[in-house]
Amino acid sequence: MNYKGYILRLYFRIALLIGLIFGLVYLINNDMTTYLVLVGLSIVYLIINTYTFVKRRFVAMDDFFEAVKYRDFSRWFPEDRGPKDIRFLYKGFNEINRTIKEINSQNQAQYVYLQKILEMVDIGIIAFNLDDGNVLWSNDSFGEILDLPSFKNIRFVENRKPELFSTIFETYYRTPNSISVALQNENLKILISDTIFQVEEDAFKLIVIQNIDDTLNKNESESWKKLLSVMTHEIMNSIAPISSLADTLQSNLQLAIENPDASNLELEDLNSGIKTIKNRSEGLLKFAKTYRSLSKVTNLNLERVRISELFNNIQLLMAPSIKAKNIEIDFTISGPKLELDIDTHLIEQVLINLLLNAVDACKHKEDAQIKVQATQNKNRDIVIKIYDNGSGIPQDILENIFVPFFTSKATGSGIGLSLCKQIMLLHKGRILVKSIEGEGTVFSLVF
Repeated sequence: MNYKGYILRLYFRIALLIGLIFGLVYLINNDMTTYLVLVGLSIVYLIINTYTFVKRRFVAMDDFFEAVKYRDFSRWFPEDRGPKDIRFLYKGFNEINRTIKEINSQNQAQYVYLQKILEMVDIGIIAFNLDDGNVLWSNDSFGEILDLPSFKNIRFVENRKPELFSTIFETYYRTPNSISVALQNENLKILISDTIFQVEEDAFKLIVIQNIDDTLNKNESESWKKLLSVMTHEIMNSIAPISSLADTLQSNLQLAIENPDASNLELEDLNSGIKTIKNRSEGLLKFAKTYRSLSKVTNLNLERVRISELFNNIQLLMAPSIKAKNIEIDFTISGPKLELDIDTHLIEQVLINLLLNAVDACKHKEDAQIKVQATQNKNRDIVIKIYDNGSGIPQDILENIFVPFFTSKATGSGIGLSLCKQIMLLHKGRILVKSIEGEGTVFSLVF
């Protein structure tokens, strides 16, 4: 930005102005009227020149901050004309604009990518404002299941199908429920659940529906309730750290926009965060597909992965949300070159499940700690262990924790650990557990 050059020019003008003032005083004292007018005009010219010199820099900065205020990062400042110090200033402004435009473009790409994931599923999803009814987001499956065209406000449904509106939009389903709705003189059985969430000052309702009429009888309907609960649990396990990481990136970006001089925004950190969100999103999409037919899976997408890379991805994804709960987490590897032939996305899902269980076990512990350790034992097996010093697991239920749908939690689905075991079996590995009630638990993944 040629800051030093600007300061030197300013000091030179100030020094010259002081010298001329002293010269003017000298001329007045010696009654040298011949030069008074010339020196006086020089002083006036120099004052105007100095004022213009300082003002043009502040005008340039004011233009830039005005553009930032209104999110106008398309503005381009001329770098090839004007005073040298202003050209350097404009060059810096243009570099900031380019960086912010690239960041915005990457964020938009990630938003579109996540939207496409939700549009691909055959489950209907809609979110709308509870106050004015405006639709925040909806996928095509929602309209297809309920035989509705695209609409921007739920009042459209109220005017056309008031009974359907009352059943879907006004009734609350805190847990998944199987209901029947009348569509074109036919009853359609759907599975529905909803939740309320807050965005700044606005409250929104998220509704999820699944058409189960064609494939399920009454007993199968109960299984779908459990399945929807399980999928919600597993998806939220992945979305929660993604949301936390995205919030951190957004905060850093907002700080850089509002106060670029004081911000230490590192593009490498931003790139790593976005890459992690992308990788976990791909893992989430693959998990949804794999879970749907997990019992039929015979082939895994195996690839040789360094455990250090696996740990780095999990640490970047999970550490911020875990540390926010005042829980210390530490990742260690006995050797930096330890490698595994695994399906990365599925093993990441296993580690996420076990870490979230550890967090839940430590929630009432003051000095809560979680450790993730990778070693190679004497049998050349690679073992990943997840330690916690939480509440532990009672011995009378320890042998049942891998049984599908068995849970001791009021809000648990009873499928997380069962799924972890199934994934490890697909990898021809084992999952082991040791726990002492009141002292802690260690899960071991043996490959």
